[in-house]
Amino acid sequence: MAGNRPLWTWSGAAAAGLLAGLALPPWGCPPLLWLALIPLWALGPGPAALWGGAAVLVSHRWLLWLHPLDWVGVPLPLSLPLCVLLWASLGVVAAALVGGWRLLVQRLGPERRSTACLAAALWGLAEVVLAKGPLFWIGLGSAALPGDRALAGLAQWIGAGGLAALQLLLAWWLWRWLVAWAAQRSGVWRSASAWLLVVVLLHAWGWRLLQLPEPVAGAASRLNVLVLQPAIPTREKFSWSQQQALLRRLAGAQLQAEQQGADLLVLPEGALAVGQTLPHAAEVEVLSGGFREMDGELRSSVLRFAPGEQVPVQAIDKHRLVPLGEWIPGGSWLSWAGLSAVGGVSFGEPSRLLARPAGAIGVAICYEIADGAALAAATRDGAGWLLASANLDPYPAQLQGQFAALAQLRAIETGRWLVSAANTGPSLLVDPSGAVRQRLSTGIAATLPVQLQVRVARTGYSHTGELPLLLLAAGAAAARLRSRVRQS
Repeated sequence: MAGNRPLWTWSGAAAAGLLAGLALPPWGCPPLLWLALIPLWALGPGPAALWGGAAVLVSHRWLLWLHPLDWVGVPLPLSLPLCVLLWASLGVVAAALVGGWRLLVQRLGPERRSTACLAAALWGLAEVVLAKGPLFWIGLGSAALPGDRALAGLAQWIGAGGLAALQLLLAWWLWRWLVAWAAQRSGVWRSASAWLLVVVLLHAWGWRLLQLPEPVAGAASRLNVLVLQPAIPTREKFSWSQQQALLRRLAGAQLQAEQQGADLLVLPEGALAVGQTLPHAAEVEVLSGGFREMDGELRSSVLRFAPGEQVPVQAIDKHRLVPLGEWIPGGSWLSWAGLSAVGGVSFGEPSRLLARPAGAIGVAICYEIADGAALAAATRDGAGWLLASANLDPYPAQLQGQFAALAQLRAIETGRWLVSAANTGPSLLVDPSGAVRQRLSTGIAATLPVQLQVRVARTGYSHTGELPLLLLAAGAAAARLRSRVRQS
């Protein structure tokens, strides 16, 4: 039996990591995640690294749908190996990060409450920081959605990083209960009852935070938006027939927006090519994903067309670019510009605030929906609602489900209505409580008329950002320091 224990440790770590990957969106099942996190507190750094790699490989398996890449110039025999290499590389990075985190936990003593609080806070802060870089998409902070919106409601005060820390602390408490139960210590069932009571109270608090005030009848803050989901396959986007189909659908959407008295028409990421104009000078403002050249560089942007104008008068550029897809290190010296059909794309400004004459909004272009701190900053600077513009084709429903869950989380964090316009989906309307009010079916060409409210009130997270996590980390560090002083 003793000789089999190392094998069980590694196999158990892999199984728990797989379970964690399944618990993340699109399922979003916190109890399953808590079970998967329990072994992470007991494993050594090596098995913990395997846990992290397995979790990311499962939750990011949609990357394999990049294949085939021959439409962007990658030879077909190299396409699948390249996609597998990209997918596996993310697993290696995750393994290194989780293994390093667990090494720190081991040195500090995982059984200590101060260690649990400090380690959980560091994990949460790491997710927030990583979301500003190119290699992070989804983590423990999003695990509550869509399955447990009540728990996700706490993000109004603690954000996604705080939710990640909370998942880890609840799992740590379960682990310590299991250790005490196995040792037949006294007070075990009181501890279990206390854990259950805390979970119930957290859900009650989160649900209370999500209760919205009744809208004011006839309020001037109401906005009517028409969303166009063109459903143009990305691999065929630049063919003549698909370009003509896009123009017909755009012209029809402009006419529909005028007839319905919409305030705004929105289109998804990359809908318009460089220099492309609108089919008509309709008397409706248009926000469309597209491309533009600035200082000799190509930018992926959301372009604003004023009413009656066929050329854009304002734009906000994508800042958080997809690695390999839109940007690669040293790309200017290489003949290959990435996995995008438009070639290499340059970075825009970090701010996600688009200051329109009709009112500022926060804008996330595709991959940027993962960065909640940036949208919270836009809200703090005056954004009255959020727009997510994306093109998730040719990825599967799994990625669309993750995108929708992140959109729900961003709405909760900021207390703002969110409109998502995506090429093949998800095109939807999310209210400030994170509930999906309206949604188009995936993969169909259609329009979605929605009504939202421009809001000015700020959530606790919009005010304080990561301050609760910083205070938790500082408090845990101070407790450890006092403990060491007393022992010396």
